[in-house]
Amino acid sequence: MSNQPFTYSPSVWIVPLFLTLLIWFVFLTDHFFNFDLNRFGISPRTYFGLVGIFCSPFLHSDLSHIANNTFPVFIFTMALVYFYRELSLKVLLFGILFSGFSTWIIGRSGNHIGASGLIYVLFSFLFFKGFLTKYYRLMALSFAIVLVYGGMIWYVFPQPAALNANQNISWEGHLSGLLTGFIFAIYYKTPIYCTDKVYAWQHADFDAQSDDFMQHFDSDGNFSPKPKDDLPSSEVVIFPEIIYHFKEKSD
Repeated sequence: MSNQPFTYSPSVWIVPLFLTLLIWFVFLTDHFFNFDLNRFGISPRTYFGLVGIFCSPFLHSDLSHIANNTFPVFIFTMALVYFYRELSLKVLLFGILFSGFSTWIIGRSGNHIGASGLIYVLFSFLFFKGFLTKYYRLMALSFAIVLVYGGMIWYVFPQPAALNANQNISWEGHLSGLLTGFIFAIYYKTPIYCTDKVYAWQHADFDAQSDDFMQHFDSDGNFSPKPKDDLPSSEVVIFPEIIYHFKEKSD
């Protein structure tokens, strides 16, 4: 595996920017032209509500709602594209589909809208996948995510009315997104990012006496290059240069 498994490309910021602008375009269009697009949200266990599985991530109730979702959508999508480029499109598209369908099944009666379901898919996938890979960079990403956004976990549970919580929050959508991201983290495979390099001399059948390089060491372990005439043909190209420069400097 390459020592640089992650490479930058313009898609790292183009994809999240496009997704964010699309969400804002839908919101502003609905706001200025009063199309009442929010009626296309997820209405659980109704045939018409199935449309919301695809539409709900792009629908928001007010400016505060969309503003709270904008930054997480952009940051999580950017991290997804950079660290898991080959999986990013699958996670985004199937994340919307499966989290939305789960919300349609378990959601309360009403209209569920907003990109928070997708946000929880990305949050969950990035967090769990980092630990499953056991690669230090991705694990560091997981720690950073839980450090900054760990408080999101409380919104996957019903909010007690006694706490004066906002009962309009779709905890079902959050829970569906969290479970979807977790399943994706297990199901989708990633390359082995780090393996211990095994050198020839580490093998059990390694024979130092027959190794060309080891023959340049004396019995005390000191490096003692062989004369040019005694070098194997495979190394004639390398060692004569070294010997020549050594003698040149000695003179």
